[in-house]
Amino acid sequence: MSNNSTKPYLIRSIYEWCIDSGFTPFVSVKAYPELDVPMEYIKNGEIVFNISANAVHGLIINNESLSFDARFNGISRKLDIPLDAVKGIFANEVNQGIAFPPEDEEIKGEITNEQSRDAVQDSIATNPKSSGKPKLRIIK
Repeated sequence: MSNNSTKPYLIRSIYEWCIDSGFTPFVSVKAYPELDVPMEYIKNGEIVFNISANAVHGLIINNESLSFDARFNGISRKLDIPLDAVKGIFANEVNQGIAFPPEDEEIKGEITNEQSRDAVQDSIATNPKSSGKPKLRIIK
């Protein structure tokens, strides 16, 4: 059994949440030389697209890519963006959504999360519950 990535499912779910809530969905995309996007809109190595129904046509979010037709300076373009390049999706009005780790750091992040989980379990087992205000701390 193959282990499918959760990324396309998360992108579709945040998109649907944005639409259902009346928000404007935006995607942040890592720009690299092979990616066919309008270069004049790239800032700090990324480009952000409004993917609402008012801004794009024919939006398709499948398990490999995000594709749509959009107009840039009056010129219609068909964009096909691999999901590996998508850095995040968010609602513009409330700046809520999800950011994805770079693909090469996902495996490293999973190991770190597992190690963090073990550290949290160890700290829970050794520290009795104290009274007072709850505190959140980051365990590395």
